[in-house]
Amino acid sequence: MNRITAAVIFGGQSSEHEVSCMSAANIIEQIDKEAYDLLLIGITKEGRWLKVDSLEEVKSGAWKESQTEAVISPDACRQCVMEIAPDGQVTFRHVDVAFPTLHGRYGEDGTIQGLFELARIPYVGCGVLASAVSMDKLYTKILADRLGIAQAAYEPVMAEELKEGMSTVLDRVEARFSYPVFVKPSNAGSSRGVSRADSREDLEHALHVAAAEDRKILVEEMIYGHEVECAVFGGGGEPVRASGVGEILAAAEFYDYDAKYHNAESKTVTDPKLPGDASERIPQMAKAIFQAVDGYGLARVDFFVEESGQVIFNEINTLPGFTAISMYPQLWEARGISKKELVDMLIRHGMNRYHRPGSPEGKKEE
Repeated sequence: MNRITAAVIFGGQSSEHEVSCMSAANIIEQIDKEAYDLLLIGITKEGRWLKVDSLEEVKSGAWKESQTEAVISPDACRQCVMEIAPDGQVTFRHVDVAFPTLHGRYGEDGTIQGLFELARIPYVGCGVLASAVSMDKLYTKILADRLGIAQAAYEPVMAEELKEGMSTVLDRVEARFSYPVFVKPSNAGSSRGVSRADSREDLEHALHVAAAEDRKILVEEMIYGHEVECAVFGGGGEPVRASGVGEILAAAEFYDYDAKYHNAESKTVTDPKLPGDASERIPQMAKAIFQAVDGYGLARVDFFVEESGQVIFNEINTLPGFTAISMYPQLWEARGISKKELVDMLIRHGMNRYHRPGSPEGKKEE
């Protein structure tokens, strides 16, 4: 039996570069090497696409010294990666499926998904629309409003407003919310650029921090309660499944980037005891949100649960972390699905994306 060639792509130009490398190492370890022939591609922070020879290079970071380029060709007739040696010699390698483990900008926002679509290479995860809408917190908020899903009240701010009249922006936010508030860039992941503001001075600083990540900014009311997450899998021709609920016990004031990846005191708990019937309602809400954005493959949907039992939608992540401590694989492990089995499920599901009704390769020419 011929092995399936799977291209695992990691790194990238976003602020989540290091997390992407951690996720990739974990995924590569779990891939069945008897079933899959791996082609590893690392993207540097500067945007260079490099061929990576081993898992050890991913873990050590030595892959960044590679002298061989490896780029996805947009040619739909080839469905390949072009390997370019230092002497300029080009080798074309056919790819059966791509597994992007790129978090944040240029990996989770529909951009690389568009490249896969041009190349007609099947890939793991959500498509262009779902990725773009879910990555942009402002537009996710607008969608949730249309669905009638409870979420934190928010005030959108554009970065150019800060230059034109910071005082006006501060007055507008203070007229709507009492402190504390949270300030978030609309397009960023792993809580990059997110700050809590307890005063006008804090708010001004937080707006500048968020503006460094994206031109669209959200100022949200403070929600007091449990911070929880739910994993989703499926879509296309396969029923959407949701895991149980996991709760984050952050070591920091809130679950920021450092608390997620650099603070050993932060913990995640599967099947926590939550107020009311929140544990039963959250998986259903997660599936509804995933389907509303036309999700495919995987996503992690985040919520808050107040002590009253009220469930409040926070955000959806279409390429959630897959590190050793990430919630997405943990939630499925709690349901009896090992990391190895989960990775295989994701790859197989990705390979089926062009064999469903309505897909370009699912239509026969007249």
